[in-house]
Amino acid sequence: MKSILLIGLGRFGRHIAQKLNELGHEVLAVDSVEERVQNVLDYVTSAQIGDSTSYLFMNSLGVRNFDVCIVAIGDNFQSSLETTSLLSELGAVKVVARAASDVHEKFLLKNGADEVIYPEKQLAAWSAIRYSSDHVFDYIDLEGDYAIFEISVPEKWVGKTVLQVDIRKKYGINILAIVADGVLNPNITADTVLRSENNLLVLGTEQSIQKCFKI
Repeated sequence: MKSILLIGLGRFGRHIAQKLNELGHEVLAVDSVEERVQNVLDYVTSAQIGDSTSYLFMNSLGVRNFDVCIVAIGDNFQSSLETTSLLSELGAVKVVARAASDVHEKFLLKNGADEVIYPEKQLAAWSAIRYSSDHVFDYIDLEGDYAIFEISVPEKWVGKTVLQVDIRKKYGINILAIVADGVLNPNITADTVLRSENNLLVLGTEQSIQKCFKI
């Protein structure tokens, strides 16, 4: 369990609060609008109404005591930037900020953000890959051009074993798990037989996966 300071409770921030609650983390939620704060009370440990660009208010929160500070402000970039910079100045352990454009991302990283969330860009990439292919079912972008894909078993692989297709040697791709009837099975061996009704969870560079599976 982690202690998290969540600043900005619009739709994006509210969804984060709900998921953090499901995961069992302690969350202090902050927004300058009382209605937004009221809307997340069921999902957070505590909440405060306040101006996140105010040094006195932010200092009163004890930001050093949180494992992660998330700036989810999406409707006011100036406020997001000032909040991010202030968190860094006050000694926050880790600051994660939301960006709405490439320019925002650069400024946030230069002004105190340790990591940047760019929801629109990330969702656009996911949607482009997911819906431009009939055999890609999910996609997670990783660092260094790597990605994880959930993908159907190619017809020519059906009935063969993991060793026989040997995509690690040919393409540098690892099969992490097999998904059958929505259940993920990570217990893969060289003798595991690939079936038409299964999906594969594979890890590799996007280029190698696209080449191997002809995406």
